[in-house]
Amino acid sequence: MVVNLNNIIDQVVKEKGVERDVLVEALESAVLSAANKKYRNTRDLEAHFNDELGEVDLFEFVTVVDEVQDSYKEIDLEEAREIDPDVEPGDSLGMKMDAGNFSRIAAQTAKQVIIQKVREAEREGIFHEFKDRVGELVNGIVRRYERGDLIVDLGRAEALLPHREQVPRENYRQGDRVRAYISEVNMSSKGPQIILSRTHPGVVSALFQTEVPEISEGIVEIMAVAREPGSRAKIAVVSHDSDVDPVGACVGMRGSRVQNVVSELRGEKIDIIPWIPDIARFACSALSPAEVTRVYVDNEEQSLEVIVPDDQLSLAIGKKGQNVRLAAKLTGWRIDIKSESRAAEEELGLVEEEEAADAAEAAPEELADAYTRDDLYELAKEHKLSGRSSMTKEELVKGLAELGVLDSVQADDVVADAPAEDDSEGEPEADETAGDETQE
Repeated sequence: MVVNLNNIIDQVVKEKGVERDVLVEALESAVLSAANKKYRNTRDLEAHFNDELGEVDLFEFVTVVDEVQDSYKEIDLEEAREIDPDVEPGDSLGMKMDAGNFSRIAAQTAKQVIIQKVREAEREGIFHEFKDRVGELVNGIVRRYERGDLIVDLGRAEALLPHREQVPRENYRQGDRVRAYISEVNMSSKGPQIILSRTHPGVVSALFQTEVPEISEGIVEIMAVAREPGSRAKIAVVSHDSDVDPVGACVGMRGSRVQNVVSELRGEKIDIIPWIPDIARFACSALSPAEVTRVYVDNEEQSLEVIVPDDQLSLAIGKKGQNVRLAAKLTGWRIDIKSESRAAEEELGLVEEEEAADAAEAAPEELADAYTRDDLYELAKEHKLSGRSSMTKEELVKGLAELGVLDSVQADDVVADAPAEDDSEGEPEADETAGDETQE
């Protein structure tokens, strides 16, 4: 009894999701492989699937010759004309063979070929299906643990949720449902490998896209996401319609939309921030709920210096630096936060340093004019300046300035000059007095 293979092929196509052409090719390869095994590769064989009868036809091809030298691949002209009267020497004649009476080993070989082909086709189909779904959320059922990693059943395929992609506070048991983000799809020797994630920032984006129709329609766009999984996340949104508030659309009526996202993330706090092209204003929004006094922007280094009131410093930094860390990730700029008092102290310190630097620059010039090289050499000798013997006057001045000698020398000069002026003024008076006494 010949079985119609069309029904079986259709059933396999439906269950396995394999294309019909792939199955037909697998059947033809299986029959051909079994026939070659039976005849030990001594004949020129071809297998073709008959769609009408639903069976695989096997053909043997021989060459028509006048004198047969190889009985397996050649046929006599007279014998060939009994089959086809129009053949001529050199023609190739195909004869249908019985594909049903193969040995048990040949049949087993055909079965293995079919299974292998179907398995390869199924793997290819799964890979091509999921490689286009990277960035999507999928639902699955936890099947088992393997060294901390979760094996998740997605229906047609199994996916891997690595330990590094799991949120620390989340625990799953066998049979639990899990919603995860497809981060990677790779083809390996064992088949397609689908990598899931619960920590990827795309999880937050995909959840908001599911919950907020304005995002899926393109009216509201998510510009940036910063996240510390299981703790807190910040999301920047912008509206392409002036009549639609991007933050309000994401929050929803009485916070219903954002609450659904928070519930899926198991209590992770979410800050929704309006995206602004001006980096300074955007950074101020990203650091909310802290208030910002002023912002200094360094475009070359892509860094921001943010000044906040003293009572807002801890709020701007956040617990263990979380708020400023998330703001830096969201903006893509390095952020340095300072209190107003600290900034004022630094500004005052810079002014004093500038004044001291100006004085230090002026002192050597004045001293170089006031002293000879021998005087400077004696000072260098007194303070044990190394290499003083070979130094020029300018080098001695510079070396003494680095030792801090010049400031003290100048102070001594001022003190020494004051009494000298008094003595010079007093001497004439003494002479006049003495003169008066002599005259008397």
